[in-house]
Amino acid sequence: MIDKDLLEHLEGFLTERRRGLFTKVLAERTRHFTVAVEDVYQLHNTSAVLRSCDVFGVQDVHVVEASLGKKMDREIAMGAQKWVDIQRYTNTQKCIDTLKSEGYRIIATTPHKDSQYLHEFDVTQKAAFFFGKETEGLSEEVLAQADEFLKIPMVGFTESLNISVSAAITLQHVTNKLRNSDISWQLTEEEILEKRFDWCKKTIKSIDDIVNRYKEERF
Repeated sequence: MIDKDLLEHLEGFLTERRRGLFTKVLAERTRHFTVAVEDVYQLHNTSAVLRSCDVFGVQDVHVVEASLGKKMDREIAMGAQKWVDIQRYTNTQKCIDTLKSEGYRIIATTPHKDSQYLHEFDVTQKAAFFFGKETEGLSEEVLAQADEFLKIPMVGFTESLNISVSAAITLQHVTNKLRNSDISWQLTEEEILEKRFDWCKKTIKSIDDIVNRYKEERF
């Protein structure tokens, strides 16, 4: 449980504009959808996906780094790593198992299967959208365990889009459709409190000293 008195104390170190921005952004955040990126070679692509998740209000990103243990490209992500929660995995199966245990449908984004088109997608159930490597696409592990397959309509000679572009198009469509539905997609009150506290810790300088002084004065 979040200590609301401590949270109020910490938010006193923020500007009124920053506090208002936190409230505004968190009102649009969701865990109804999430994104999983599978061992992407080009680091800037994963970072761009992370940025898209922040832009479209998706709170969690799951990154499989089976063979590529690299850090996010901070410049491309443009600070999004502060506001979006990144879950990392060393293998795809662990990622799938975790998401399924949390009630997510596994959605394989691929133009090569008997996929439904983006505009046909049912947003009423929780879904984890998987995006694969630039060259090979998603692994057979994901394709074999996917609950559904999804593709973006394309009418040109090119069969696929860059992963970061695909993620942006997909997320823009499904989150817009979600927000125009009657589905309860927002974060819970407790989740909002947790993120307010987390974002304070990531924003305020000398946060540890401030928290320690607060506890000393209070107790």
